Amino acid sequence: MATAPIYALAEDPARAESVAWARFSAAKNRAEFCESWLAILCAQIGGVNCALLLLGPDGDGAFTPAAVWPDPSRNMQYLAAAAERTLKERRGVVVAAEGMAAPNRDLPAHIGYPIEVAGILHGAVVLDVAPGPEAMLQRALRLLHWASAWLVDRFRQNAVQERDQRLSQLGRVMDLVATALQERHFTEAALAVANELAACLQCDRVSIGTEASGSVEVRAISHTASFDAKMNLVRLIGDAMDEALDLDVALVWPEHDDDPVGVVAHAALAREFGDAAVCSVPLRQDGQTIGVITLERGAGAPFDAAAVELCTTVGELIGPILALKRDNDRSAWRHAGAAAYEGLQALFGPRHPGVKLIALVAFAILLFLSIATGTYRVSAKTVIEGAVQRSAVAPFDGHIAQSRVRAGSTVHAGQVLAVLDDRSLKLEQARLASERDDLLAKYREALAKQERAQLVVIAAQIDQTAAQLALVDDRLARATIRAPFDGVVISGDLSQLLGAPVEQGKVLFQIAPLDSYRVILEVDERDVAQMKVGQHGDLVLSGLPYKHLAFTVSRITPVSTARDGRNFFRVEARLADPSPYLRPGMDGIGKIVVGKRHLLWIWTHNLVDWVRLWAWKELP
Repeated sequence: MATAPIYALAEDPARAESVAWARFSAAKNRAEFCESWLAILCAQIGGVNCALLLLGPDGDGAFTPAAVWPDPSRNMQYLAAAAERTLKERRGVVVAAEGMAAPNRDLPAHIGYPIEVAGILHGAVVLDVAPGPEAMLQRALRLLHWASAWLVDRFRQNAVQERDQRLSQLGRVMDLVATALQERHFTEAALAVANELAACLQCDRVSIGTEASGSVEVRAISHTASFDAKMNLVRLIGDAMDEALDLDVALVWPEHDDDPVGVVAHAALAREFGDAAVCSVPLRQDGQTIGVITLERGAGAPFDAAAVELCTTVGELIGPILALKRDNDRSAWRHAGAAAYEGLQALFGPRHPGVKLIALVAFAILLFLSIATGTYRVSAKTVIEGAVQRSAVAPFDGHIAQSRVRAGSTVHAGQVLAVLDDRSLKLEQARLASERDDLLAKYREALAKQERAQLVVIAAQIDQTAAQLALVDDRLARATIRAPFDGVVISGDLSQLLGAPVEQGKVLFQIAPLDSYRVILEVDERDVAQMKVGQHGDLVLSGLPYKHLAFTVSRITPVSTARDGRNFFRVEARLADPSPYLRPGMDGIGKIVVGKRHLLWIWTHNLVDWVRLWAWKELP
């Protein structure tokens, strides 16, 4: 026997309340729960003429009646003002039945109370209460406050259920994502996802296809390792996928009453293979549809909203993964072709205005560079050398006694640079002088005795001794090493070698003049063919970065030196106006003016030459 409506029992309040409690404790849906809750509330408060429960908001932001007491068919428009004020102010209100004046005990009152959960407004309760004292209105508000806890608890339970459902759905989606990620190639990944999705949603068959030239190609069918693209099954699945691709929405057959979208291809697939339900959702990447997933059930319930939402989420998350694996499986030529196609589509297609603007600016710059000309200069590492360099060497084998200068010192002509130890030479000089004196005495004695033979021998010995003494005197004169001209010592430091032996001919110092220099440029072999004697250029030294020194090429040597895997030729130049701050050994960067060239050639000729050389080497 069916339960009588609560409003039909309004004449027997006790029985109505009993029925309301029975329905409230065994409520099967929200409508039954709200009706019984409102009936119990009105019975508890007493003196209630009618009551209205508003819940929402819906998609349009409106609150709609969820329950009306005692008669659901009664027009409750007269409670709209109290309901609107309650929802706006979000607090309990009491207003008079006639207008917004303060209520009194002689007029009915409208009592409104909001339903809020965690600061979110879910609705309001409005009561039409019979005239009564102020205490009765206060009691009604207190009962409303306590009774609203049932609705708050109901909303919280619904929120927990929705959260659990979403977590469960998210867990399924993550499992599918993990399944797609663990496979290396597209075909294996698509088949694994299809098998997992079929088991997850109790589907007889799940197919995955990718978009190609405006239509969908079936790439994987669950529990099927291989298939023929010309099969009738594959053709019908492809038609259903094309239908979802064209409409770019999730399609379900049988159609939902609230979503009347034509699904002709889906219906044809269901009729052909006896499917009870078919669903297709797009695979997306960056907002673009790159494929379709089609699910089929031969028996069981059709695809509900939760299943469609799950499949749509899978399509959104799996799409980029499958697209990446599909692109990785392409060959290098297909990668290059796809990149070129995407570039041309962005350049000449209807979208991407920024790309078109950048391309236009780049073309204008390229055109300007190909027409405009500039001065082409060859850069080279540069070092300053003295025009003349003299070496001060050891005149004989000996030892260093004194060192007066070191590298970097400025010297004058005749200035002492170093002194060799001459003590042994002086002893030799004294011995030879004494020997010469003895021979002279013997010579005079032989002359007095008129011993001609003896005179000849002694005269020869005197000449020999004199020659040896002259040699010693010369060495003593050269023991003091002097500067040959005014200049700067560019190498040599004997201050740490005092007393050390030196061999005859060993270079002790190198001296260069201060007023005569030459510039040495190391020109790369790729640029040496453009060098000519008489070309001009500028030099900036590391020690004088603020000053540009002009020079003229004077000589191009045919000898190259290797450094860092490249060959460099020595090019000599003369400075036009030497600076008094120049010193031999200073280095910097020199630029030789070759002539006028197009700016595009200046910036790209090295790359073009490298490509030409590589092509000559690699091509047969």
